[in-house]
Amino acid sequence: MIVFLLQIFTDFKKTLFLFRIKQQNKMILENVDVVNDISKEDFQKNYFKKHKPLLIKNFASRWDAFDKWNLAYIREKAGDQEVPLYDNKPADASKSSDAPVTHMKMKDYIDTIKSKPSDLRIFFYIITDRLPELLKNFTYPDLGIKFFKRLPTLFFGGSEAHVLMHYDVDLGDFLHIHFEGKKRILLFDQEQSDFLYKVPLSVHTVYDIDYENPDYEKFPALQYARGYEIFMDHGDALFIPGAFWHFNRYLEPGFSLSLRALPNKPNVFANMMYHVFIMRYTDKLLRKLFKAKWVNYKQKWAYEKGMEAFEKQQKSGKR
Repeated sequence: MIVFLLQIFTDFKKTLFLFRIKQQNKMILENVDVVNDISKEDFQKNYFKKHKPLLIKNFASRWDAFDKWNLAYIREKAGDQEVPLYDNKPADASKSSDAPVTHMKMKDYIDTIKSKPSDLRIFFYIITDRLPELLKNFTYPDLGIKFFKRLPTLFFGGSEAHVLMHYDVDLGDFLHIHFEGKKRILLFDQEQSDFLYKVPLSVHTVYDIDYENPDYEKFPALQYARGYEIFMDHGDALFIPGAFWHFNRYLEPGFSLSLRALPNKPNVFANMMYHVFIMRYTDKLLRKLFKAKWVNYKQKWAYEKGMEAFEKQQKSGKR
């Protein structure tokens, strides 16, 4: 009986220890600043120039046509359009990294994500090309940002959909406005790249990191990644500074509008040109030539760099 009780006590201590380790090893996630409204001067001084994210609650509710920003309205206006769809799986190494998994009519897609759990999503639906009448249903905010008005884009997702951790290849600042269901977003600046296991010649991290339930034993560098966790509701707007890493998870069926700005600093613009025309096409060429070998090499390289960053941080004793 005593041996049995000692075993229970030992098992409890071990479980408690593992729980504490797991709690300690979580990514360091903070809340972003949240406002209901903000002046251009305040935004420029405290967020835009400081490259700092900001959540503006109920931002879109001030639009005259706010009641039209829902899936039912999109279904009515664009229901017969055929749209390319993507899912949560990494791209097939034998195909282009931006190849869709299937196509579907918009009305069938919306019916699908509203009727059952789905990881299907629509990527980069350009309003000016596909549904220009939506342009009159919103107004660009006066925040001192020079928006690139050729490319207001929509992104859709079912309740199981997520987007791999990535940063945008154009390195532009953007305002991300969400509609319908809830959405979770993680944000990290570029200084966190090695801790996130950044893949070379790419704008994403290794494929097999589950950011909803990270494996800190397999990817220990993640525990040193410092970022932000945001939950968005219908009508909220999130300012995401250029080149910020972001992981998007649709918690319910919904869609988002992104209003982008191109880089206006010479060094950032030059870096954008490198990303778009040199890095991106070099990766496409190597992927076409070597297929899975190139993809696997990049994943291995990213893992090794992450482990180097982890070991360096361990030696420093910093958290």
